[in-house]
Amino acid sequence: MSKKALYVLGIAITIILGTFLYVKFCCNCSMTTTAIDTEKVPSVAVKDTNLVPFVLNGSGIDYRTNDNLKFLKSSSAVIIPVSDSVTIGIENLKTFLVSNPKQKITITGYATSDETNTTTFENLGLARANDVKNYFVSKGLSGAQFDTKGKIIETWKMNADTLLGPVEYNFDTVDTTAVSNDEWTILKDRINADPLTLHFNTNKTSDNLTGVEKQKVTDIVKYMDHIKDAAILIVGHTDNVGNRDANIVLGQKRAEFSKNYLSKNGIDGTRISLESKGPDEPIGENTTTDGKANNRRTVITIK
Repeated sequence: MSKKALYVLGIAITIILGTFLYVKFCCNCSMTTTAIDTEKVPSVAVKDTNLVPFVLNGSGIDYRTNDNLKFLKSSSAVIIPVSDSVTIGIENLKTFLVSNPKQKITITGYATSDETNTTTFENLGLARANDVKNYFVSKGLSGAQFDTKGKIIETWKMNADTLLGPVEYNFDTVDTTAVSNDEWTILKDRINADPLTLHFNTNKTSDNLTGVEKQKVTDIVKYMDHIKDAAILIVGHTDNVGNRDANIVLGQKRAEFSKNYLSKNGIDGTRISLESKGPDEPIGENTTTDGKANNRRTVITIK
């Protein structure tokens, strides 16, 4: 082979070898670099799972914060000081309970089975619930609105030797019917404590009521409208002028007049019973004009 042919062959081999090496090494390097540069790495939000939120959730209140009351292992005492966010929640609870005096809350305290109970309570969970109740009371909340329970469980979330919020708050359902009945009982007691008393001139009747007397009639009508099995008692009285039998009849007529007046104001007459005491139960001296005027009356109460 001539020198010229060998020279050309060497050049060809050099080009082929160079191309092979370029493709094998340089191109792979460039592709790898490009892939790394253009790949988007998604960001991952790291959640703090070491939280037990402080939750107050009932009808009319919903407060939550990620901080909470804390207890050292095997201790029944709340760690003081309490965080600001929990303190705000307790103040909200105080306002809520003042506005809802019938509301009761059950505080359930928890303790783990490997903790030591050195308290006089049945278990450490109950001791913790009572310490939380006492802490609430120290902040001005009513102790009468709290019940306590304690439970032993296997594990609870901890940070080193500290238990995070091993307490729950269950808001009892308020019996609105009982609350309503209490309101009507109060109204009945007020009516009977200062009953509607109508006064009469001698041998006369009158429906010319004062403003106070009209309000009492309104209260009686309101009560009777809502308490369907309630009844009214009207008792007629007289002074001692004339004979007793005639005054018994007069007292009955005064009671009937008062019944008619209430019936005109919307009270079913069948729910009204009448009595006459005549001159037998005076409240004033029958020896004076004013005393006799006070005795000529009907007294209306709720039975």
